[in-house]
Amino acid sequence: MAMPIRATLPATADLAGKRFMRRRSSGSVTATRIRNFDQAFRLFSPPKERIRCSRFFPPLFAVSEPIGGASAVTYEDLTNSLENVEVFDVIGKAIRITDLWRDRKAVIAFARHFGCVFCRKRADLLASKKELMDAAGVALVLVGPGTVEQAKAFVEQTKFEGEVYADPTHSSYDAIKFAYGVLTTFTPSAGKKILELYLEGYRQDWELSFKKNTVERGGWQQGGIIIAGPGVNNISCIHKDKEAGDDPPIEDIIKACCQ
Repeated sequence: MAMPIRATLPATADLAGKRFMRRRSSGSVTATRIRNFDQAFRLFSPPKERIRCSRFFPPLFAVSEPIGGASAVTYEDLTNSLENVEVFDVIGKAIRITDLWRDRKAVIAFARHFGCVFCRKRADLLASKKELMDAAGVALVLVGPGTVEQAKAFVEQTKFEGEVYADPTHSSYDAIKFAYGVLTTFTPSAGKKILELYLEGYRQDWELSFKKNTVERGGWQQGGIIIAGPGVNNISCIHKDKEAGDDPPIEDIIKACCQ
C-alpha cells in the first residue's frame, strides 16, 4: 500500500490561518479570522444529511442513492445491463465485469479516475482492511474509467494490493448510473476534504488526470462501491457517491462484506 508523500501545501490553499473573512453583522462589517479548515468550510457547507439505507439493502450498509428510486435501476436491470460490459486487467486481458463476482464475493470500488486524489485515499482505506477480507474469502477490486496504461500507472504509484481493472468506455459507470457533473465535483465538503488530504500527504496525479479520455469526460465522473457475489445477480450492497470524496464508513463496508 502506498505511503502518503509529505509535501508542503501550496500557499494558495493556506487560507486557514492567513485569510480574513468579512462578515456583515447588524449593518456593520467586521473581520473574522479563520483559525482552521473546519471552521472555514463550516461557513459554506450545507447541513449534513443522514445517509439513508434502502429497503433493498441490509441495514448495516449506508446507501447514498438506493436502487429503486425514480432515477435508479432495479437489480435485474443492473445485472442485465452489466452482463456484456468488459473491463481489462493490467496486462490487457478482457473480462466481463460480472465475472468479478460470479464465483466469489467481492468488494468492487469504482474510482472517479485513476489520477483522483480521493480515489487514492479510498484505495488505501480499503487496502488497510484487506487481511480481514482475505480471511472472509472476499476479493478486493478497483475499477477505474480509463486505459490499461492508466491502470498500470495507478498500481505502480499506489502499490494497491487488490485487483485493478480499466473501463476505457465507461460502460460500467453508465450502466450503474453513478453520479456525474460539475456540481457533484466542486462542492464545499469536497474542497474541504482535498485540503485535508493534501495535509495528509496525498496528491492528485495531474498527468493521469489530463489524459485525453479523462479530459473528454471532464473529470466530473463520480464512483462508488458495490458488494456482490457469489452469483451474478447477488448484489448485496451498493453505495453511489453523491459527490467527490463521499466515502462510506469503512466499518460499514467490513460489516457488509465480512460479517
